[in-house]
Amino acid sequence: MRWVEEYLQEDVGDGDITTLALIGDEVGTARIRANEDGVIAGLEQAIEVFQHLGLKVTPLARDGEAVSAGSNVLSVEGALRSLLTGERLALNFLMRMSGIATATNKVVQACRARNPDIRVAATRKTTPGFRPFEKRAVVLGGGDPHRSRLDDAILIKDNHLAVVGSITEAVRRAKKVSFTKKVEIEVESLDEGEEAARAGADIILLDNMEPEKAARCAEAIRRIDPRIVVEASGGITPENAPDYAEAVDVISLGWITHSARAMQFSLDILEIKS
Repeated sequence: MRWVEEYLQEDVGDGDITTLALIGDEVGTARIRANEDGVIAGLEQAIEVFQHLGLKVTPLARDGEAVSAGSNVLSVEGALRSLLTGERLALNFLMRMSGIATATNKVVQACRARNPDIRVAATRKTTPGFRPFEKRAVVLGGGDPHRSRLDDAILIKDNHLAVVGSITEAVRRAKKVSFTKKVEIEVESLDEGEEAARAGADIILLDNMEPEKAARCAEAIRRIDPRIVVEASGGITPENAPDYAEAVDVISLGWITHSARAMQFSLDILEIKS
């Protein structure tokens, strides 16, 4: 895979000088262990890193699986030079992606305790160059990836409206793009929500509204057109996300990709052969 080569080149540069200085032709076995409870993500990528370096890998868990602290998730066997060279990159994938999957899962579970049908979604607030992996981690944690790219769907935001000047006119123009593309629009008040609903928006995003205001706005939108999907976003955290769950269809929060804490893993060499 091209991404493996690119990320390894970034990490290794002209060579792992420490490993090359200290390690010869030894082969051995290592295992990666989860140091805390969480939802595994990035195992597939860790496997690809080690396989690219010519190592034999045996998964001991699956992406999307909940594991306990102390659980072994991957066994790696082969040349120790290659194993140590790939160690950090593989662990970085596991730590970053599992952290996102774990954080997402916690929010999903808390929100579904209030509303079993709620969707918890990510945003485009992601790390440049790493978005596909972060979005994949959200899915593995039970969340919805939302848009990955600007060509996925139409999302009319405040700055678009500042230029166009009218919610109704913005929706009218957007509807002309393609019959296959959903049209979503961001609103900040009940009046704007009602205008967007009458204009024919498919999805209405309630931006930076307190839960009570969001509930009133969602109710007004559904009275006009019950088919509209209502999304809440802006200022939403794992702590307050459940407060929106009974009012809307989708809760999106950038927190799960830009602020989730990495999950901790360790790689330990268990056996060495000359």
